Amino acid sequence: MVEIQIIEKRSRGRPQLRCDDDTRAVILEAAKAQFLENGYAAANISAIAQAAGVSTKTLYRLFPAKTDLFSSIISSKIGEFLLCLDDSVLAAMELEEGLRRILTSYGVLTLSQETIGITRLVLGESDRFQEIANTFYETAIVGTNAIMEKWLMAQCDKGLIKLEDPRTATGMLRGMMIMEPQRATMLGQQESPTRDEIRARAKICARLFLGGCRA
Repeated sequence: MVEIQIIEKRSRGRPQLRCDDDTRAVILEAAKAQFLENGYAAANISAIAQAAGVSTKTLYRLFPAKTDLFSSIISSKIGEFLLCLDDSVLAAMELEEGLRRILTSYGVLTLSQETIGITRLVLGESDRFQEIANTFYETAIVGTNAIMEKWLMAQCDKGLIKLEDPRTATGMLRGMMIMEPQRATMLGQQESPTRDEIRARAKICARLFLGGCRA
């Protein structure tokens, strides 16, 4: 009886194993910290595994290459952006309110200190690692552009706005929203904008844009 009690006590004290999804999330946070602190080239896989509390074998099972870690981090950031843009919620909003929501979410995504750091990394190391430039361009830039373009085209179909070239208009809208504060932050001339500052900028940009294309 005593032996059984000891065995039961030991088994209850063992740490529970994480599922793969949770382990991936922990690894990605550790990888993100490594990339932002040391850059892409100098990021150390063993250090990432140690920070995540996993073996390198487990890390490589879930992310076979460093590029997989980087692309997953970018995809995760875009996923956060998408969560803020539920189609049913946007459909229930007035035109300007919907555009403000999209621009605010886009500003929060692109103007955060974390995203600024990732952008610096890509610009600084893409000449040696074209794969990170490709991932960033296709997932972050083309991906967000497609989401915003789709919404603008839907407003055209409703007869609410008129755009000769929705894709070009989307690029101009994105630039109006983030270019000036992004450059100033990347060059160390200001801190990343606060959420309230991003909302205020989104409101101005939405009014200016719609003032030129409202049907």
